[in-house]
Amino acid sequence: MSGTVTTRSRTLVVNRVLVSAHAVAIIGQPVFAGGYLGGDYDMLWLHKWGADAVSYLAYAQILAALVLWLVRGPRWLFWVSLLLAAGETAQYLAGKAGALDLHIPLGVALVTGVVLTTIGIWRVDR
Repeated sequence: MSGTVTTRSRTLVVNRVLVSAHAVAIIGQPVFAGGYLGGDYDMLWLHKWGADAVSYLAYAQILAALVLWLVRGPRWLFWVSLLLAAGETAQYLAGKAGALDLHIPLGVALVTGVVLTTIGIWRVDR
């Protein structure tokens, strides 16, 4: 039994790190976009690079959350991670298409969702 608890604890730590990194990356996105809109055109490259980082972290978070679920951790993280990744994929495509009427409000919702997920995963008991 103690092996399962140790595995779950370690898996929870990995998930906390990934979710926290995801939060930092997604919070940086409006900063980069704001810099671009303020006239620093190099920030658009950072915004695109940040979008790639956010996407990769979202997909890694899904896999880590699935492993956490399999070691009897919380199931909600997997489903929330899946929903966030779907939203971030739509966000990415809307940005590429220049659909700012979707891109901006969806971005606000996603930042909120990732921040709330970060708070939630840090509140989970080992």
